Amino acid sequence: MVSGVELLQAASLEALFPNGISRYAIGGLFVGLGVATIYLATGIIAGASTTLESTLSYVSDRSRFSKYRSSRDWRIVFALATVAGAAIWALAFQDGIWTTDVGLGRLFVGGILVGIGTRIGKGCTSGHGVCGVGSASRTSLVGVVTFLLTAIVTAQLLMAAGVSP
Repeated sequence: MVSGVELLQAASLEALFPNGISRYAIGGLFVGLGVATIYLATGIIAGASTTLESTLSYVSDRSRFSKYRSSRDWRIVFALATVAGAAIWALAFQDGIWTTDVGLGRLFVGGILVGIGTRIGKGCTSGHGVCGVGSASRTSLVGVVTFLLTAIVTAQLLMAAGVSP
């Protein structure tokens, strides 16, 4: 016989993941394998903000960007493969590629705020959340908790203020 707690847990999982959890588990497995492969092959943590920052070494001579010159080529391939993988998934399993009701101005401001946050936090959610937490880094654990709490509070405040996409 199924207990009330088991029913509640099943209902919660179904509500949280209406399309099932297998796609998230498979995606997580691929992300984990990807960053593990990069780390084992190069000794470098595969964070997305560092990947983006390394691309600036192609157009800037500033010392902050030049430190990535030795690894920027594979980072470009990493970034392009990430975008290509998302596009292939969208074409194969969804109704099209990347549509949103969010206005261009809000996307731009959001991108700027995320960029500022990654500099203040010394990395992004992929570097801290995937690689740092996976390495049991205390700094990354604190960072991820901070990211999540900030996102939850911000979303709730904006929703309460009536802001919609």
